[in-house]
Amino acid sequence: MLPLKISEISKSFNNKPVLDQVSFEVKQNDIFGFIGLNGVGKTTLIKIALDLLDQENGEIEIFGISRVLPESRKKICYLPEKFQPSQHLKGEEFIKFVLDFYAKKYDAKRAQKICENLDLRFEVLKQKVTKYSKGMMQKLGLLAVFLSEADLIILDEPMSGLDPKARIALKKELIAYKNLGKTIFFSSHILSDMDEICDAIAVLNETKIVFEGTPKAFKDKHQEDSLDKAFLKEIRAI
Repeated sequence: MLPLKISEISKSFNNKPVLDQVSFEVKQNDIFGFIGLNGVGKTTLIKIALDLLDQENGEIEIFGISRVLPESRKKICYLPEKFQPSQHLKGEEFIKFVLDFYAKKYDAKRAQKICENLDLRFEVLKQKVTKYSKGMMQKLGLLAVFLSEADLIILDEPMSGLDPKARIALKKELIAYKNLGKTIFFSSHILSDMDEICDAIAVLNETKIVFEGTPKAFKDKHQEDSLDKAFLKEIRAI
């Protein structure tokens, strides 16, 4: 059963098409990268998948269940690009709040291990999030996602706000999460990161999916040695 199946999704804003017959599939235990320029519609599609926006045409299934049904979201955990937890909470309180949705108890030892992997000081979880930098805030959200142990995690620009050292740490943690048998879907405009860790990608440009397959196949298509160069060739071809 596919963790995520996108079938012919179309969406417009003010009569301007953003997504046009968008289709692709995310396979079990894959790290799947969703590629596109800023503002091209990646976040729009994610919000439709999570039933936060309505589509005009098409269907989305999460583990075989229509995205409009509440039970479709039981196996997923989502981190938006602009992540902002309640300013009244301490980091640890936020984590426990999230875990309540998954009927999971807070495992301090595992939290500490993931904090170490993400280069986040475990002690800051005792502080209110008002004291967090943007990077710390992003790591807190990622910590909550990993502790949820959801079968499918959906991350919108997870590298946003992270310095190069933290990005390297996150990539290692994403691979570790995959090795637990989980599936990861994330959008990003930092294509070098996707090149390193993704099993499959989909490229969105001018409202349409212009490529779906492995990073290697995309590079081979354009006879380039990096996703960045291949992507530039792809969008110039449109």
